Amino acid sequence: MTRFHVVVPTRVPERSALPGFVTDIRPPARGPEHRLTARAAELGGLDGAFVPFDPDGHDSLILAPALLRDSRHLQVTAEFHPGTATPVYAAKLSASLQRYAAGRLAWRLVVDLPPAVARAHGDFLEGPARYARADEFLTIAKGVWNQRGYSREGEYFQVKDGGLLASRVPSPFPRVYLSGTSPEALALSARHADAHLLDPDGDVSLVPDGVDAALRLPFHLASEDDDLELARAIARRREEGVSEFFLDPADPVADTYRLAQRVLPLVEKEGAGHVR
Repeated sequence: MTRFHVVVPTRVPERSALPGFVTDIRPPARGPEHRLTARAAELGGLDGAFVPFDPDGHDSLILAPALLRDSRHLQVTAEFHPGTATPVYAAKLSASLQRYAAGRLAWRLVVDLPPAVARAHGDFLEGPARYARADEFLTIAKGVWNQRGYSREGEYFQVKDGGLLASRVPSPFPRVYLSGTSPEALALSARHADAHLLDPDGDVSLVPDGVDAALRLPFHLASEDDDLELARAIARRREEGVSEFFLDPADPVADTYRLAQRVLPLVEKEGAGHVR
């Protein structure tokens, strides 16, 4: 089964400035684009909404609960950095969200950041140490999720006699998405990922055994040719083994509606060999 997620915006679009002598009588903005995009995804029958980590945008762990509250069926994937919180706190926060959103929260752990961005967020780890920390983060988060009296002393995180109350921990643990092509990244995915997220031209054969292959694709739909090109790209990568697509629209709301109404039906026709 192929699953489709839409990437939602994390920034509020700025209105064009008017000269000071002009009275601005334009109506108020139509509403936060991340919520409108997720609504378009749900109405269109897509499977999920993805909230990226954006250093200059709103925080994904704030936007994700809003989308979970607004929707009934979408999986909402929050992308965040393991240096932003302790694994115990991330697990507790996520357990609360899972309980009130019927288990629809997923995690996308972003391990590699540009050095300047990492340092601006107080993170000075470099090289393979970033993956060792991510391994500890996920190990401890799963440990406190699954058992009481959990203890682990790692190099980056420690917990003693921890664990969340069984009455507060719904199943399942958030679905985990990881990425990267280095040996450390692939080993981390093999240990912890439910799905490995590839770049648009990523090689599906790199995805570890037992881990689903996911792909992120940017797109813009301005014509029927665009619709067909995207449908064929999705069908081709699906044939290669990709089972999840994270589709990143240039025009978030309009492109998401068109994706659902025109492109996904074409994908099925393309898979059946009916598209000309």
